[in-house]
Amino acid sequence: MIKVCKQNQQSIINKLYNGTFDNVAVSMSNLADDILLSMHENGVLKCLSESIIDKRADNITIPFDLILALSIAAKLKNKTSLTDIPFAITDHRVLAKLGYNIIDTDGNLKSSFMNEGSIRFLINKYTDNELFSSYNKTVQDSIMPHLDISPSIHMLDCTEISVNLKNENYEKSAVCVNKAGDVARGYKLATLRGIHEDSGVIEEICFGAINTHDFKLCKNMLYSTTVLKPNDILVYDRGFIDRDITNFLKTERQVDTYIPLSRKMYAYEMAVSTAKIQNNWEQHPTRTKQKIALVTDLKRFWESDNPENDVPINAAVSWEPESDNYFVFITTDTTVSAKQIIKTYELRPEIEEDYRQLKDFWNLEDFKSTKLNMIAFHILSTLFGYLFFQLYTMTPNGEQYAHKSLPIILKNYNTNTMPYLIFYTGNEFAILSIVEFAEIYSLCSNSVQKKLNHVFNS
Repeated sequence: MIKVCKQNQQSIINKLYNGTFDNVAVSMSNLADDILLSMHENGVLKCLSESIIDKRADNITIPFDLILALSIAAKLKNKTSLTDIPFAITDHRVLAKLGYNIIDTDGNLKSSFMNEGSIRFLINKYTDNELFSSYNKTVQDSIMPHLDISPSIHMLDCTEISVNLKNENYEKSAVCVNKAGDVARGYKLATLRGIHEDSGVIEEICFGAINTHDFKLCKNMLYSTTVLKPNDILVYDRGFIDRDITNFLKTERQVDTYIPLSRKMYAYEMAVSTAKIQNNWEQHPTRTKQKIALVTDLKRFWESDNPENDVPINAAVSWEPESDNYFVFITTDTTVSAKQIIKTYELRPEIEEDYRQLKDFWNLEDFKSTKLNMIAFHILSTLFGYLFFQLYTMTPNGEQYAHKSLPIILKNYNTNTMPYLIFYTGNEFAILSIVEFAEIYSLCSNSVQKKLNHVFNS
């Protein structure tokens, strides 16, 4: 069976002298454990347990914060199955901080009270909306204030999450022709990413069917999100072009937007033609083969149903002479130069890198169930794991890993931690260094030493 054990160092040591112990394990450490330990020491794990409601009955055995820690640890270690969750933490330092651990006493998960079925039972107490909302609430109301993270530049984008096209059992999934031109089944995830220091955090998420338009999915979030503050900047792509929301963000939220225009838009045509007439080009700040120009007062060329409420917009026109291609980026901040507009918009690929890593390395689309709340729990745990990694790169110990992929780092990671042994007896465990164990071993009777020898030789 699986047992939840509480750390009791002296009790286990006393029993060891008598040869009384049920099991022993070697502490296995890697960078994922360093990350989890850092999040515990910085109070981030506590933010989760305080923000996410525990819906279980009062007579619970497994602490809720342990379940959350185990679920995120599994994602940090690139494990996607629910059966991986109970054994995701094997590092002595993390176990010592948490004070609890789970042990499988007979290798038979089916007979335990924390098998895959019982974990599903726990997750089934939550709806998908509750799980996704818990991410937003925890990040915005707990983690970011606790760590004094308050980004002033934000990126908004959506990504398609594909599942098996032929499997119609994926709850609330839809079918559409995706951005690549292929027929796909699945969902759509929208994220609002805040830039902080040299990294960033996913501040808020929305989730829907794959055939939902990007703007429709995010509309309510744009109107109500608490992460956008006066004088902030929001950058998004053509999928979110809407004059009314642009006006609202500028007038009601005092947030400036940066958007690329579609070639089909009248404002695009007027920006390009005006730039050609003015012929006042300067060198592109990052691309040697392109030139840019500032075009002002484009308000009347992109109108809403109530033009009197439309806010002013300026544009940076980017021109590639070799191909004679033009790109137009507009902003509601009429005080910035063309170079500033371009450099601000070029921050947007960072959110695309989030999606690439989440899909390619973090197995975001590797669902083990077709039920939506199970899918939501997988996404939630993965996003928290990814957030933990991003936050870790902002710490002195983790800054060396900034702009790198965690799974690739894990393959090349060498721990400098001395091996530790974890002894279990009943519902207790103790963590002993090799030196501590050697001292205890030397004081044990011959019969106890033989028992220990048998365990370590088996």
